[in-house]
Amino acid sequence: MKVFESDKIRNIAVAGHGDSGKTSLVSTLLYCAGATSRLGRVDEGNTTTDYEEDEIERKITINTAVAHCEVDDVKVNLLDTPGYRAFILDAKGAMAAAEAALIVVDAASGVEVQTEAVWEFAGEFGLPRALVINKMDRDRANFDSCLESLQKVFGRGSVPVQLPIGQEKDFTGLVDLIRNQAYVYKTDGSGEFSEEAIPADMEEDASARREQLIEMVAESDDALMEKYFEEGTLSDEELVAGLRRSFLAGEIYPVFVSSAGANIGAKQILVNLIDLVPAPQERPAVRVVDADSGEERDFSLDASGPTAAFVFKTLADPFAGRISMVKVYSGALQSDSTVKNLRSRNDERLATLQAPQGKAAEGVKEVSTGDICIILKLKDTTTGDTIGDPGFGALFKKVEYPEPAISFAVEPKSRGDEDKIGNAINRIIEEDPSVMFRRDPETHEFLLSGSGQMHIEVVVAKLKKKYGVDVLLKPPKVPYRETIAGNADVQGRHKKQTGGHGQFGDCHIRMSPLERDEGFKFVDKIFGGSIPRQFIPAVEKGLVEASSKGFLAGYPVVDFQAELHDGSYHPVDSSEMAFKIAASIAFKKGMEKAKPVLLEPIMNIEVYAPEENAGDVMGDLNSRRGRIQGMDVKGNNQVIRAQVPLAEMLDYAPALTSMTGGRGTYHMEQSHYDVVPHSIASKIIEERKKESAKD
Repeated sequence: MKVFESDKIRNIAVAGHGDSGKTSLVSTLLYCAGATSRLGRVDEGNTTTDYEEDEIERKITINTAVAHCEVDDVKVNLLDTPGYRAFILDAKGAMAAAEAALIVVDAASGVEVQTEAVWEFAGEFGLPRALVINKMDRDRANFDSCLESLQKVFGRGSVPVQLPIGQEKDFTGLVDLIRNQAYVYKTDGSGEFSEEAIPADMEEDASARREQLIEMVAESDDALMEKYFEEGTLSDEELVAGLRRSFLAGEIYPVFVSSAGANIGAKQILVNLIDLVPAPQERPAVRVVDADSGEERDFSLDASGPTAAFVFKTLADPFAGRISMVKVYSGALQSDSTVKNLRSRNDERLATLQAPQGKAAEGVKEVSTGDICIILKLKDTTTGDTIGDPGFGALFKKVEYPEPAISFAVEPKSRGDEDKIGNAINRIIEEDPSVMFRRDPETHEFLLSGSGQMHIEVVVAKLKKKYGVDVLLKPPKVPYRETIAGNADVQGRHKKQTGGHGQFGDCHIRMSPLERDEGFKFVDKIFGGSIPRQFIPAVEKGLVEASSKGFLAGYPVVDFQAELHDGSYHPVDSSEMAFKIAASIAFKKGMEKAKPVLLEPIMNIEVYAPEENAGDVMGDLNSRRGRIQGMDVKGNNQVIRAQVPLAEMLDYAPALTSMTGGRGTYHMEQSHYDVVPHSIASKIIEERKKESAKD
């Protein structure tokens, strides 16, 4: 495959809500550019970019895939991204490698939940955004209502540059307002079209819409505005140049129309995108971290600089090994060369670089600045790493992902899976950084966390299909604790006589509560040698060990003070072991008298929800024993702050999705521990005793 220079490359992330037709549109764009020999269809499982077994089976995109085509000597890299909430964060990672985002919207549904999410992702990376109203041939497709939806959510900058000719089953083509030309398509799916005059019944509307487009373009430039006032219009050349400038500045979001399934409109979208989308060197500077000072700074793409490339996506294949998707930001990558991983400082050998075409790929000797390639079997390089020449002296900033929304406890189905589970999940995390896997130090469970239940289910399916590891999912345990609410003064005495030396230990301990989160405090008040100094550490150790096993329900006892103030010993029979046992006896007696209570973790919650759902969200948080702390407004969302017990939040992710139609998100971190109400505590203790009896 030939090498494309930076000015002949366009990197476009295709994003949108699930089922808006992104993958179908990418397939149609590839087909009409001659990159594929047939029009792939999601229903038939033969699209270029949905090739994983799970994607074909579920008919959804799970992982970002890259494919390319060539139009008029320009290479267009299309990044087909997921649109379902469970996998939407993968779209964010893809934006790091793009120069523009093409947001696809269903003509019957308008703006949906994840449309807004991917719009925000593109905004975070400063990408210019264009919109496609797709599926214009489906039942209930309505261009005007869909456009109204776009303008309501994204503003008046959402300006049509095309109008549909007909809609629903009568959709047969489009009017290009930039070129003042109609394109009428054959209805056989071939993608063949003819250039025609604008239909008579559309002339008035097309003229008004073109006038609106010219006015919007003129508004963004003083010189154009002056000419517009003087002459009442702009030339075609001025319109195109002004539209591109406004697009790059994020002031205008051109709106296209298409039916990917009927193969209508793809050619015109491609041609316009090549004119509008910036070449890689035209994008704003990206942030890098200086390798020596650790300080952040701006970096602009540099074709003549030392080689540097960013790994924006990793796929883990049990047979092919690690597959790294890479974008070159400086210099060029060469096949059969060696580069440094600038994070680990280890050498990486590059075999043949490949231009991705979905699952397939084509070898290429060199990859220029701004281009995208895949590299097989890098040993020490994962998502977010920078590879290249040590002289580059910086690392590209990793994409930041929000914390997972839901967690499940996982355990292997068989003993044979125990050894394999950690390695297999780590391979999956390489390709999906939004997955988290950890061991809870308090409950000792392995926790698998992700964006939603479907996300976790797909990970579990991958574990079985790709790595032969079968696991069970369970709700995670809540790390309860115990403490005391009162005081107690008790004696622990251990005396045992055997044939030889006996065992004797005797200690008097005062137990009292401490403030929350103060842990355990041991106070030595022994005077006069009632207990020899060498045995006092054994008393403390006995208390610590006994408190770790709990009293009410086997949870660790915290936030109490134990004061050792008296005792006795035997010169022959006393030992460290005897005083440890005596201390544990004293602990149990003290817990009985000191009003033991159960503690639960309380979480600080921030919920982001549309204003119309704020009342429902607050009511639900109250029903979960939550305490509302306050509210703020952020953008189009209400931000509700509350403190809620962790036990009430284990099923919150699907509940919030249901309440807000998928528009709500939340962030959660632990605040403190507080006393569990007696009626709830007694149920928890009873359940715990039943579990212990089973074990």
